[in-house]
Amino acid sequence: MAARLFLRSSICALRTCRATPVAALSRGMSTGGIPTDEEQATGMEKTVMHALRQGTDPYSMLKPKEYAGSKDDPHIVPSITNKRIVGCVCEEDNTLVVWFWLHAGEPQRCPSCGAHYKLVSHELPH
Repeated sequence: MAARLFLRSSICALRTCRATPVAALSRGMSTGGIPTDEEQATGMEKTVMHALRQGTDPYSMLKPKEYAGSKDDPHIVPSITNKRIVGCVCEEDNTLVVWFWLHAGEPQRCPSCGAHYKLVSHELPH
């Protein structure tokens, strides 16, 4: 008896499902494909991507250019003020950092190793 009741209810369910057709769902990718990083970037990410495409580095994210550290070719240190504290690791394997204040104007020497540093003005992009 339970089997007949189950059979009748399943046949009824099949008839009602066939009566209402279900619209096929369309996928978002079928209309235009997956958007690129540039197309879906917003806010700060979009600003940075646009600047990098033009060849500028607005937030100093890229590796800085190598400088000799001599008086003629000092290490460039960007700053939004007229002074900045600089840390110099004088030797490659050294764990000690020599900290000193760098002021705007002429290049200054590290008190320990003698490498030259120069402070340059840096404007924020926003």
